[in-house]
Amino acid sequence: MTDAGSTPPNALARSERTALADLMLAVGPEAPTLCSGWTTRDLAAHLVIRQSRPDAAIGILASPLAGWTEHVQSRAAARDWNSLVASVRQGPPRWSIVSLAALDAETNTIEYYVHHEDVRRAGEVWEPRILDEATNADLWSRVLRSGRLLLRRSPVGVLAAPTDGPAASTEVRIKDGDRSVTLAGPVGEIVLALYGRVTQGLEVRGPVSDVEAFTAFPR
Repeated sequence: MTDAGSTPPNALARSERTALADLMLAVGPEAPTLCSGWTTRDLAAHLVIRQSRPDAAIGILASPLAGWTEHVQSRAAARDWNSLVASVRQGPPRWSIVSLAALDAETNTIEYYVHHEDVRRAGEVWEPRILDEATNADLWSRVLRSGRLLLRRSPVGVLAAPTDGPAASTEVRIKDGDRSVTLAGPVGEIVLALYGRVTQGLEVRGPVSDVEAFTAFPR
């Protein structure tokens, strides 16, 4: 439980989910995203089945079940747009264990931050957000906890040198390697780089061949 007046552990997951739902309604169901081949309607359907259809969500990670996932996602995408976005906004249903604040935070904070940016940055005009201290601290803690797993396929080592947040002006190794690149910039941009997304204000330092290898490896 969360003490009265304290910040719940899933505060960022909830705020990013709400902001994404608001943006989806603003841009409409056919707007582009940074998810290859997906419109906002496709992304919304993905998020809904991920949080409310465990039988289909497993196919996101297990390729033998990908056909069932695609079938369920297509049916979800055919729903009324306002209803579909309302389901995104609602978050995990109460019967789901992920509706517990701690699990919602662990499974959805990065998910919704990245997908919020997937819609924001697919537009013709956008600016990077200036994130507050609490958001930077939350995102940075997740880089430290999950960065090695995210980068397991990277052909080069990776160091992070955040310019804001609790570790500003330090350099932290996220993945070992004989050759390495350094991600120098705001914490939010480092997170997006780990997921292979468009960044702004981030410098990827290292030999050209290593930078290209990092940029191109499949996430």
